[in-house]
Amino acid sequence: MPFEYKKVLVVGATSGIGRALAAKFVENGVSVIAVGRRQENLDDFAKQYGSVGEASVGEASVDTAVFDITKLQEIPGFAKDMFTKHPDIDSVMLNSGIQRHLSWVDPEKVNLDDIEQEMLTNYTSYMHLTKAFLPYLQKQAPKATSMIYTTSGLALVPILYCPNYCATKAALHHMILAMRQQLKDVGSNVKIIEVYPPAVQTELHDAKHQPEMGDRGKNLGMPLKEFTDEAFEGLNAEDNEQVPVQMVKTFLGFNGWEQERQKTMLKMAEMMKKQAH
Repeated sequence: MPFEYKKVLVVGATSGIGRALAAKFVENGVSVIAVGRRQENLDDFAKQYGSVGEASVGEASVDTAVFDITKLQEIPGFAKDMFTKHPDIDSVMLNSGIQRHLSWVDPEKVNLDDIEQEMLTNYTSYMHLTKAFLPYLQKQAPKATSMIYTTSGLALVPILYCPNYCATKAALHHMILAMRQQLKDVGSNVKIIEVYPPAVQTELHDAKHQPEMGDRGKNLGMPLKEFTDEAFEGLNAEDNEQVPVQMVKTFLGFNGWEQERQKTMLKMAEMMKKQAH
């Protein structure tokens, strides 16, 4: 069905995919609370899109909040603050992420701090955010709500350049599959949605964050506008629980072996239910 949510809290909205989708939401009449670490980027977003929301449908609005998701102990309070100010949030999109180069050819050069930071940002913080936000969405039943997670095509097929990034996305993908089914089994009002981007031209790959790439990083992947248009179309599709984009559908196996793998997961779940009785 068309994207049915009216107010989305977008975590990781200061740049790249998060900012682009937040803008797309506003342009289509969906209110947005844009969240990120960089106040200046949030101010720019509010300045550019705040009036768009007011003009587009008369009901859409833009708000912003500065927050660092790696500060795990502050997440429950942040969730409470957001829903106190915006009790009508009906969708939470988790999009923040970092990607770092990693090679085990020379183990002495492996930076374990980078590995831990990547896991903290891309996976552990998402678990804390889910635990904090999910109850607020559940309490709105029977109203339809959702959690939207941005993972990656690399959750399905790892590459050699950034294996820890791939591992964090694979971990999140597996958790999403299990979480979705758990909530379906109890008839939850919270839909679990996963967006699978391919490589996209964002600052994720730029020289500042991945100096190994040099200037090549800024041109790596799908143009951001093309990604945003296709992803938003997928979010508006009749079956929008899983939104693979571009090469993720075919080359990275989503339409093929990944479907068989997910069917096997459901068979395993049914088998374990029978064994439990």
